[in-house]
Amino acid sequence: MWVDGAPNGEIGRRGLLVGAVSGAGALAATAAMAQSANAAGPASAKSLGDGTADRTYSVDLLRRMAEPVLGPMARGRLQREWTPELSPTWDGRDPHVAYMEAFARLMDGVAPWLALPDDPSPEGQLRARLRDQALASFTHSVDPASPDYLLWRSHGQALVDSAYFTSALLRAPDALWKPLSRTTQRRIVEEIKGLRRVSPPYQNWILFAAMNEAFLFSIGEEWDPMRVDLAIKKFLEWYAGDGWYGDGPRFHFDYYNSYVIQPMLVQILQTLAAGEPAFNNLKPAAELELAIRRAQRYAEHVERMIGPDGAYAAVGRSLTYRTAVHQPLGFLAWHGLLPDTLPPGQVRAATMAAQRRVFADPSNFNDAGYLTIGFARHQPTLGDIYSNAGSMYIASESLIALGLPASDPYWTAPPLPWTMLRAYSGEDFRKDYYVEY
Repeated sequence: MWVDGAPNGEIGRRGLLVGAVSGAGALAATAAMAQSANAAGPASAKSLGDGTADRTYSVDLLRRMAEPVLGPMARGRLQREWTPELSPTWDGRDPHVAYMEAFARLMDGVAPWLALPDDPSPEGQLRARLRDQALASFTHSVDPASPDYLLWRSHGQALVDSAYFTSALLRAPDALWKPLSRTTQRRIVEEIKGLRRVSPPYQNWILFAAMNEAFLFSIGEEWDPMRVDLAIKKFLEWYAGDGWYGDGPRFHFDYYNSYVIQPMLVQILQTLAAGEPAFNNLKPAAELELAIRRAQRYAEHVERMIGPDGAYAAVGRSLTYRTAVHQPLGFLAWHGLLPDTLPPGQVRAATMAAQRRVFADPSNFNDAGYLTIGFARHQPTLGDIYSNAGSMYIASESLIALGLPASDPYWTAPPLPWTMLRAYSGEDFRKDYYVEY
């Protein structure tokens, strides 16, 4: 069985969650932060950044991720100018898979922000420029005559990243799909349908196939309901409880619920519920309601894993995807679906603390500005056999909340201490109990 390009037997040992902070330096930082919070008493949020500063930081991080990819690709020069770093344990597949990984994953994370209306602010000007580059890059990505035509028709990995590609188009249809030429749209549909040749392994990959079919359904193209039906029903079977899905019949303690399962399952069901297809006995609206409740419960766990200094547990495979672990929090915030237990100011403060913690080291980017393989710095030995620098752009999924305008309460609400900051500051915090849905 394969997982994001790697057989289960080669994905390494599972770590046990023993806390979000380890090492003498991190412990000292935690103690200092807790002492500062205690000095402030119940109003420990005084030491946290406000929404304006948080958004400025997030937009700049998005820019740093997007510009080195979209600038050259918009001119059809990405594959000429960038040779992506490969894991030391690279499995030998065609390294050109990295370009689709970088573009598709990046686009999925930034699509909500690109969908915001134009405005004359510096952020608005950046968005207009990157949107134009994204549209040109989509054109190059499916043009067989372009040097930046992506590797659609070779390695099965294309199925994985095609789902992030189509997810981005679903997240921002007016900004990214409708402006494309008829020729580019036709080529995209052709490439997506062509990936039906890939037989997905029996775990998260079936959601990639389903995402593509949901996209085809959304644009009125011929689609395969059974691929969607199978994916949804299998994950209902693989539900492990308390908000977590197994990645296949066995539970994996890693963050694939964040990287793939929770957001894709909800998004596929949202697409079906909006279009009301009639097939088989699936009830998309009812299943969507349940999937959202489970995603909200999972988000509670992810928030609790963020330590008082912004560190979080480095467990499981693909941990070099960095802050993509917090995609469900941003995804729910963007859709206005955060549960009452997770106020926007608390979620923003927690996830921003994690962003600043992870990206503090400049070696997260190389000298040319591209993301490197690592967790909190350049750490190539942490790469899996399928890891390359393109894979790392899934970290952009942690920026989905930028799809909310600066005036939204998510960005204007006062920052609130998150669960572990409260706990280690000696404040009262919400107790946690399992759920049975």
